[in-house]
Amino acid sequence: KKAAAVEVAASTDGQLMPPIMGAAAFIIAEYVNVPYIEVVKAALIPAFVSYGALLWITHLEACKLDLKGLSSEDMPDLGETLKRGWHFIIPPLILLVELLIFRHSPEKAVFTAILTLVPVTLYERYRNEGERKVGTLLKSIGDVFLRGCVAGSKNMIPVALATAAAGIIVGIINMGIGSMIIHIVEILSGGNVVFLLLITAVASLLIGMGLPTTATYIVMASLTAPVLVEVGAKVGLVVPLMAAHLFCFYFGILADDTPPVGLASYTAAAIAGSPPIPTGLQGFYYDLRTTVIPFAFIFNTDLLLHGVNSWIHGLWIFLTALIGAFLFTSLLQGRFLRKNRWYEMPMLLAGALFCFRPAVFEPAIPELLGYVAGFLAFIAVLVSQTLIKKQVKPL
Repeated sequence: KKAAAVEVAASTDGQLMPPIMGAAAFIIAEYVNVPYIEVVKAALIPAFVSYGALLWITHLEACKLDLKGLSSEDMPDLGETLKRGWHFIIPPLILLVELLIFRHSPEKAVFTAILTLVPVTLYERYRNEGERKVGTLLKSIGDVFLRGCVAGSKNMIPVALATAAAGIIVGIINMGIGSMIIHIVEILSGGNVVFLLLITAVASLLIGMGLPTTATYIVMASLTAPVLVEVGAKVGLVVPLMAAHLFCFYFGILADDTPPVGLASYTAAAIAGSPPIPTGLQGFYYDLRTTVIPFAFIFNTDLLLHGVNSWIHGLWIFLTALIGAFLFTSLLQGRFLRKNRWYEMPMLLAGALFCFRPAVFEPAIPELLGYVAGFLAFIAVLVSQTLIKKQVKPL
């Protein structure tokens, strides 16, 4: 069950990881009217922090179960693996070069990457299936091409329908209903940004139970992203449009492993041979570390590198956020170096809060002192748990 849950948490978060993110990331670039590289830049730190926290969770679970790593004899040889499959790297590499270096549009980049699949497929068929005759080889490629066209058409149907429906929603909102929706949501939230974010998150999870990730994002971003920006402005909180869209994007993805539907949980459970609902619950428990990140970058836009132009500053933000994620996941898992004591839990929570948002009590506590408080909480827990050496398990 835990193995399947780790797979659920890792695979769903794959859509959050730059440079090649889920399909909705390309739509974010269109909605926010920025180059795709700006979406990659904004999503970089939250994605790496999320995966770092998942790695820490996996380590803690392994310590609880007293699991050991594979021996060197059981590990596959890296050189042989690359030798057998080096050609599969070409299409995603072409996609990255097109997007990040030449800065071509997502459509052109994807089209160029698809074209490179033709020689790659030819080589794979020629090498592995022994199809050395030209006629047989071309027929095989034709079959693959036709099946790809059919599968691509089927996959585009829900996206096309969602896009069309979102266009209708946007058109209705622009007719004057948008201000009414903003007013209704503002009343429901009481003008409180936190309540508004909770409403948006729950709505995204509910809608995501019946829609694909991209469709969920399109619907929620059309309805709530402008509301987040406007309501935030009314209470003096500057919410960049990119942050509002990424918030909807995150919770649309998390709907894939949220029970009782959680389609990703059913798939992972089938592979692992575990019960689906307990797997989904365990996966969502692991993904709690991801649910706090969107709330963090709404209130601390430094996490999206908004207005950050220095590598040193960016690395500092990443380091502090990663420590905050480690502290938060240790709180959820009930152990850091050993099982947590009751008096260590407030320190873990306070450390995570200050690392994610050092300016939480500003102006009473300046941002710099917030960072100091977060690191002191981290060191205090580390020292407290290191003093009891008998229960410490090696990292």
